[in-house]
Amino acid sequence: MGGVLGGFLRRTSRTGFVLYALALGALLGLASADFATRGGYPFGGTTIGAWTAWPRTGSADADPYSRAVNSRRGEIPLAIGEGLLLTAAVDDSGRTLEAGCSYAIGGVVPPARAWTLTIAGRGAADPAKTRLREGFTSTEVLRSTDDRFVIAISQDVQSGNWLPMPRPRGPVRLALRLYDTPVAASVGSLDRNTLPAITRLGCSR
Repeated sequence: MGGVLGGFLRRTSRTGFVLYALALGALLGLASADFATRGGYPFGGTTIGAWTAWPRTGSADADPYSRAVNSRRGEIPLAIGEGLLLTAAVDDSGRTLEAGCSYAIGGVVPPARAWTLTIAGRGAADPAKTRLREGFTSTEVLRSTDDRFVIAISQDVQSGNWLPMPRPRGPVRLALRLYDTPVAASVGSLDRNTLPAITRLGCSR
């Protein structure tokens, strides 16, 4: 009787260990997938100053992680012939873009038929604030006589081109989308002087 009971306990122990290992593996797999697709694209970017260009996220041979990020966001990425996506999570000094700080985005944009500049952030939005604007398009931004522009990003209302912060605190990310642009086929032609400058103006305490 004792031998039968001992065998049963050993089999139960092995079964429990297998189930534990399977559950742990599934949990780690889901956690790693969530981490890899929660933010921006993990691979395939070309860094130019504060900006990172993503020339292949909409191509037919895009990597599985890029496809997973697009699926999670519910976005249709720009194909190679349609345009180019550039993102920025830091300013020109390499400091993380923070919702509690104010920035000036300006200068020039690479040649393109049209472009958009949007801002997004993680975390819960402030329920007391109404979202006034999430971005600018090339047709509505105010420019100077030399065709240059400056967009102010801040919690407080600014004159001219003002883009409100999407969150009261935490990191934020900029997305510059160029449509029908020749640089989509030659990212190497981009440099810091051909992309908008990102300057931190100050931060609230």
